[in-house]
Amino acid sequence: GSEAVTLPPLAAGTKETAFISAVTAAGLVHSVTRSCSAGNMTECSCDASLQHGGSASEGWHWGGCSDDIHYGMSFSRKFLDVPFKNVTGKSGSGLVAMNLHNNEAGRQAVAKLMSVDCRCHGVSGSCAVKTCWKTMSSFEKIGRFLKDKYENSIQISDRLKKKLRRKEKSQRKIPIGKEDLLYVNKSPNYCVEDQKLGIPGTQGRECNRTSQGPEGCNLLCCGRGYNTHVVRHVERCECKFVWCCYVRCRRCETMTDVHTCK
Repeated sequence: GSEAVTLPPLAAGTKETAFISAVTAAGLVHSVTRSCSAGNMTECSCDASLQHGGSASEGWHWGGCSDDIHYGMSFSRKFLDVPFKNVTGKSGSGLVAMNLHNNEAGRQAVAKLMSVDCRCHGVSGSCAVKTCWKTMSSFEKIGRFLKDKYENSIQISDRLKKKLRRKEKSQRKIPIGKEDLLYVNKSPNYCVEDQKLGIPGTQGRECNRTSQGPEGCNLLCCGRGYNTHVVRHVERCECKFVWCCYVRCRRCETMTDVHTCK
């Protein structure tokens, strides 16, 4: 029963937890809808509402199996939103409203990125007639969209009036979009270990000296610099089969630089 479902541990209310909410809700829609289209579930299948339609004058019609995200959206709302809606008490209401919004933002990303695929039929591969169907984007594309929303997430006031509102008073008149990700609290410093918050910090992490990305020493070490030490690898190499019947190998030794954050 629903009473057994506990509130997810997203009480930190940071932009990182906003992203987790959104990507989890989107992932549930995506995987359930894929199962529906594949015929693996009795409660749902392809989108039947599109079967008779299209544009004969433009030479295409709906066919194939269109992804029907309605069941996936509904399943995701029931599974992820109901535990939050069962929470009572004023203290967490701002966080609850924020989490519900971020869950829905994830689902809206799946809906927004639906596209139309078509297959051509005609003499010698001409596209005189096309059969088209609606399909979800790859989850990688949905993830990239949500990562962009994370980068541009909006801080909101934790005092819930009638609706969610921006923390910055000067921006209060700018509406909050249903696809925006919202957070209440600023993120902690992930660079430094904090056992209370479960943050391991980045000291001792291996990094890539030449990369400018998140795994690069500049970013990962948070400006503290890095140590370099040489690691010796010994492995068997240039193995040959000798008739009969054994394998003869050489021992190869390589030295590589390993960089770890200070």
